[in-house]
Amino acid sequence: MTIVKDRPVAGGLAAARKAMIDSQLRTSGVNADFVLSRMGTVAREDFVPPGSHGVAYVDRAIPLGNGRMLAAPLVQGLMLQEAWPSTADKALLVDGGSGYLAELLRPLVGSLEVVSPDDAIGAPKRRGDFTLLIIDGAIERLPEGLVKRLAEGGRVVTGLLRGGLTRVATGRKAAGEVALLPLSEVGMPVLPAFAAKSEWSF
Repeated sequence: MTIVKDRPVAGGLAAARKAMIDSQLRTSGVNADFVLSRMGTVAREDFVPPGSHGVAYVDRAIPLGNGRMLAAPLVQGLMLQEAWPSTADKALLVDGGSGYLAELLRPLVGSLEVVSPDDAIGAPKRRGDFTLLIIDGAIERLPEGLVKRLAEGGRVVTGLLRGGLTRVATGRKAAGEVALLPLSEVGMPVLPAFAAKSEWSF
C-alpha cells in the first residue's frame, strides 16, 4: 500500500474533488448518482491530518496515525454503490478510523450506528435488526457477533482479504449465516481485528 505525503493542489481542493469523481470513480464504474453526489459534497480533507489536505483526493490510502487509515476514494465509492442504501435501512458501520464513510452514509439511511473494529468483534448483548452492515476495511473473517446483529435478509458490504489481495465483497444473511462473494479487486487497508484465527498444525 502506497503512503502519500502532502503536495500542492492545482485549482484548489474543490477542483481535486471534481477530478476524483471524473478520473477515479466514473472511470472505474462508480456512476450511481447518490454516490457521486455525496462524494462530491463531503470534504475528504476534513477527515485527514492538516498536513495531508493536499493529498486528500489522490487514489491512495492516507495514514491518520495510531494505525488508522483513510482508504482511497474508490473504496468508499464501490462500497456505497454495492450497498445501495435507502432510508428504510437501519445501518451498522464498522468504522476504519476516519469517520469519512460514516459522513457519506448518514443521510442515505434511516438510522446509522457506528462502531470501532474492536467493539465490533465483541459478542452482542442481543440479536440485532440491522438491515445493512458495512465494514470500512478488509477482513479475513466475519465474526459471528456481527452476523447476529443483522436481521434475516440483511446485507453486508465489506473488504475481503484472500491470498494477499483485497476485494470489495457483498453478502446477505440467510438461515442465520452470511456467505461473502468477492467482487472488485481494489487495494484497501486491512483491519487487524478481523484477522483469521490461527490454526495449530503438528
